[in-house]
Amino acid sequence: MVCGEANTGVYTRGKPTLICRNTMERQSRNSDNWRWLCWCESGLSLGQSRHERCGPPGKIGAHCWIYLARSLTTYFHPGINLKKIHYYSIKLYEKLEEETGQAVGFHQPGSIRIATTPVRVDEFKYQMTRTGWHATEQYIIEPEKIQEMFPLLNMNKILAGLYNPGDGHIDPYSLTMALAAGARKYGALLKYPALVTSLKPRSDGTWDVETPQGSVRANRIVNAAGFWAREVGKMIGLEHPLIPVQHQYVVTSSIPEVKALKRELPVLRDLEGSFYLRQERDGLLFGPYESQEKMKVQDTWVTNGVPPGFGKELFESDLDRIMEHIEIAMEMVPVLKKADIINVVNGPITYSPDILPMVGPHQGVRNYWVAVGFGYGIIHAGGVGKYLSDWILHGEPPFDLIELDPNRYGKWTTTQYTEAKARESYGFNNIVGYPKEERFAGRPTQRVSGLYKTLESKCSMGFHAGWEQPHWFYKPGQDTGYRPSFRRTNWFEPVGSEYKQVMQRVGVIDLSPFGKFNIKGQDSIRLLDHLFANVIPKVGFTNISHMLTPKGRVYAELTVSHQSPGEFLLVTGSGSELHDLRWIEEEAVRGRYDVEIKNVTDEFGVLGVAGPHARKVLQKLTSEDLSDDAFKFLQTKSLKFSNIPVTAIRISYTGELGWELYHRREDSAALYDVIMNAGQEEGIDNFGTYAMNALRLEKAFRAWGSEMNCDTNPLEAGLEYFVKLNKPADFIGKQALKQIRAKGLTRRLVCLTLATDDVDPEGNESVWWNGKVVGNTTSGSYSYSIQKSLAFAYVPIELSQVGQQVEVELLGRNYPATIIQEPLVLTEQTRNQLQKNGGKDKM
Repeated sequence: MVCGEANTGVYTRGKPTLICRNTMERQSRNSDNWRWLCWCESGLSLGQSRHERCGPPGKIGAHCWIYLARSLTTYFHPGINLKKIHYYSIKLYEKLEEETGQAVGFHQPGSIRIATTPVRVDEFKYQMTRTGWHATEQYIIEPEKIQEMFPLLNMNKILAGLYNPGDGHIDPYSLTMALAAGARKYGALLKYPALVTSLKPRSDGTWDVETPQGSVRANRIVNAAGFWAREVGKMIGLEHPLIPVQHQYVVTSSIPEVKALKRELPVLRDLEGSFYLRQERDGLLFGPYESQEKMKVQDTWVTNGVPPGFGKELFESDLDRIMEHIEIAMEMVPVLKKADIINVVNGPITYSPDILPMVGPHQGVRNYWVAVGFGYGIIHAGGVGKYLSDWILHGEPPFDLIELDPNRYGKWTTTQYTEAKARESYGFNNIVGYPKEERFAGRPTQRVSGLYKTLESKCSMGFHAGWEQPHWFYKPGQDTGYRPSFRRTNWFEPVGSEYKQVMQRVGVIDLSPFGKFNIKGQDSIRLLDHLFANVIPKVGFTNISHMLTPKGRVYAELTVSHQSPGEFLLVTGSGSELHDLRWIEEEAVRGRYDVEIKNVTDEFGVLGVAGPHARKVLQKLTSEDLSDDAFKFLQTKSLKFSNIPVTAIRISYTGELGWELYHRREDSAALYDVIMNAGQEEGIDNFGTYAMNALRLEKAFRAWGSEMNCDTNPLEAGLEYFVKLNKPADFIGKQALKQIRAKGLTRRLVCLTLATDDVDPEGNESVWWNGKVVGNTTSGSYSYSIQKSLAFAYVPIELSQVGQQVEVELLGRNYPATIIQEPLVLTEQTRNQLQKNGGKDKM
């Protein structure tokens, strides 16, 4: 492990080596998770506007002594599986002293997030329903309880609190030493200081790690080098999208009211004021997150690298930058007005564009893993160490964390984009977390489809792996603004119109963000037969196939088109492009398959045309027969529309008659124009991904990342049709699936209808039965056909029968829900088949 953060531990078989990028001395350590505090001889009142440093900028003054501030720990996270990372970290830290004999200075007074607006109370309710099916304790508490727990608060504006028992803060130095002691106890070898000077890949996939003390041979590398991670990545030609930002916090002198308390105050987070505050001995420590306009990025480190030997230094403090937060804090906690500042700390934190860390193997480089970009390092450290070590040992992630996949970024992630997003992410640290949230800094990237200029003024765009893709379209007179809400908002009626457009006429959607790979070679069929649980489609046809993990969980879903003998087009969702490509490439190398794999995602655009008049419109543009007999469902052909070359696949995620048209990206605008012109008589119009989601849910189409992922197996997800356990090839996960089938399922995916008011399920809400949480939704939407809410959910097998009544929690209220026979709406193909077999009455 190339390490700049020794509190991220990866334990593997044998005796792994932890090579630290810098010296781990107590007074020379400064990384994402370590904060140097400079205690001055003279105090400074919080009412003053500036802080006199006790030494020159970037240096520790002569009249100071150093200690490490405690880092915050919390069970809370809005991400579903990141809660598991937080949970494991805290449980590990609780028992670490007993296991290693090393004290860690762990305080667990709990934490309270403060709501001072009604929408913030809605956010707390939204988060509560996403916590009910997890082990984490979390409660909404009333103002009276808040005041009892934190008696120093000004209660005038407080409406509610979100309380997590067991939250707190820990001494990073002691924690690091305890983790190191534990690593040694179980056989790890730690070498430090050991400056890494180069990384050299070997032909067998191993690495030579060069240091001044000599070379170390490694089976794999884990880059956990903190704010040196960019430099480590550059050694092998990678530009990790990371940027250091300056974060300040203030420590006060002893406050009589704090000293008089009989128990430690819970950690306080004032979300509107955008600061955290906790007790520090007999005083208080609070840290704000400034707006993106006021915060400061340490961009010189990006252009020039981290200064050699950096460790003891701090940045010049700047109280003016955080003064508005200080004033808000003094209003919320009035005793601060009388307190003296004894320290202002300004140090670096490493941010990724979306503030989430990057964890896992990196696409395109064998046996190179990362654990970098930890904006909240301490709380992630223990859980990520366990997560990575399990993945390395067992060959698959222990649970789904695609939101941390380092491969969510690509060549489109420029330094300018990274800085713009880091500013935004820092400034938005405490904003309300809405469903369907969009953030607009750094957009658009270079990765736009050929239709972007044509459509940008007509729709609300969503961000998908660097691409801009229409979410919904607006008409003249409609509210065109971005209006996020926990309830139905300005897109609800327009999406309903788009739904009707596809069901009754014909619609066009830009699907260019799909990930697209060409695979060919003498072993291509053998490779795909090993990768996929489905059979390989015949030449000229397409099917839906799933890559499974060795334990039989769903790693990916792709469409596989056999274009010519031994040559395939594989298509996946935008968010899993490099995630899937890495898996395919690694299996090809591991099995020594003679294949050529090419990522053509950026070369090709995709248009979807769907609806009962889709054939009529497209037939006007080609001499190729598009009739049902000539161009069958799931068939693929190369043809031309108005002389524009297209690979057409008869498939549509809407479940209606439709084609996906793959074409050169530079032809997108021309192809779109000829289709729209040809469809004027049929009333053709655009539709976006929100309408497509509603359509696919009614057809009971599963979505990877929601109904299926590395937390689920295909049998419980209802994907039996696509899994061929009797095919000769021993595909990955086959034996595990046979064992799962023999053992029997404990839960099953079902389809629910809900009678709600102005709120619809999104996914990850708690499902209740008989007063207990028994499952969770995976995705949801409003059904414009039956005018009720619709959702997928996992429930115990004994509660999975059609007609079973359960409840779904939405914004603090449990709504009655009924399991229905799926699909709610038959697909166009099924409707046609039933008509042929038995007429309209049978259908």
